[in-house]
Amino acid sequence: MRHLNNTCKLNRTSSHRRCMFANMLKSLIENERIETTLPKAKALRVYADRMITLAKKKSLAARREAISQMMIRFNALTDKEARAARAGDTSAYNTDRTVIEKLFTTLGPRFAARNGGYTRIIKSKRRVGDNAQTCVIEYLSE
Repeated sequence: MRHLNNTCKLNRTSSHRRCMFANMLKSLIENERIETTLPKAKALRVYADRMITLAKKKSLAARREAISQMMIRFNALTDKEARAARAGDTSAYNTDRTVIEKLFTTLGPRFAARNGGYTRIIKSKRRVGDNAQTCVIEYLSE
């Protein structure tokens, strides 16, 4: 019996699966739309909706939880880059920093009035080679 076994394993080890979902989450937040296979998109939807729920809380604990879930690493800034960043120039940031900022400043407020269902999965063509069902997962535009 499969009681309390609700993780879709996708033929990967747990560490590979965690890294894959973290990378897919970063890409989804950065681009707001990615193309992947249907089983991966269905498994990713749970994590993507959870990130929006964290972004709606706007607390330091929620921000740290999102950083932990997406395995974000901040690059060390030099003194000059840190001064420029405090002044508003974020060109020295890596993409991980911009992903967190976009999550908490753009996506969180966008779904503030919505109680769930932040993503949409649209089926598309089958992939040449292995005939896998592909789809597009995206955040709603609301």
